Amino acid sequence: MTSIPTTEQAVRDGGARHILPLSGGKDSTALAVYMLRRFPDTRFELVFSDTGAELPETYQYLARFEAILGVPIIRVTALDLLGVRAKAGRTPFDVVLHEHYGGFLPSPQARWCTRMLKIKPFERYVGADPAYSYLGIRADERRSGYLPGRKPVLISDRPNILPVYPFKDARIGLAEVKALLEESGLGLPPYYEWRTRSGCYFCFYQQIGEWQGLKEHHPELFERAKAYEKAENGRTYTWVDGRSLTDVEKLARRHEIPSAEDLDGCAICHL
Repeated sequence: MTSIPTTEQAVRDGGARHILPLSGGKDSTALAVYMLRRFPDTRFELVFSDTGAELPETYQYLARFEAILGVPIIRVTALDLLGVRAKAGRTPFDVVLHEHYGGFLPSPQARWCTRMLKIKPFERYVGADPAYSYLGIRADERRSGYLPGRKPVLISDRPNILPVYPFKDARIGLAEVKALLEESGLGLPPYYEWRTRSGCYFCFYQQIGEWQGLKEHHPELFERAKAYEKAENGRTYTWVDGRSLTDVEKLARRHEIPSAEDLDGCAICHL
């Protein structure tokens, strides 16, 4: 990959597209607020890759963003990529799961969900145009995938899509991210009261306490997640390694929810 451009270098490039990928999480949302305010003359495209399985709070938060900031968010899905028409009750995740992966659930070892539902729809949207992808990696990130010396976090490794890290350039950390969201009138996404990050309601990176939180806040989604689990040909497919969601809901102890800053996970979904 060519050298990573600075924020100032990127925004001065009038011959490229400037794209702000949104996940519905605090960092990507705060970055959008920051960039729109700091560079009002740059034409940014705000893009959300919708799996069809996001939390209701995520969809509500993105709608609030559009209302408060007055900027539209472009929504892309794997259905566009696959040339499949949307149908009620059939999410992009369902189509990819059943028609391309034979019901084989994604896992930390087989993260096809990130590739097929987040990255590829984004790449299709950008196409072959030269573009900058502005990513909300903070200056104070200390998780293993974000540390100096590691491969930089990318939403795409295509040569025409160059990553830019404005928060790192400006040395913006968690406190400043929270302040940006509060000052904008958005505040933090409400799911942070019981969950560490954005992403699908059945994300396999969830801790036990987060699954219990899903059961408490969205029992219908917990049941939907349970319905995906199955035993077939001597193999058991579950979201949680070594136990089913039926096992999880039988637990007597309410597990604590760890800090997101201490957990590794999917950088693309959880920005």
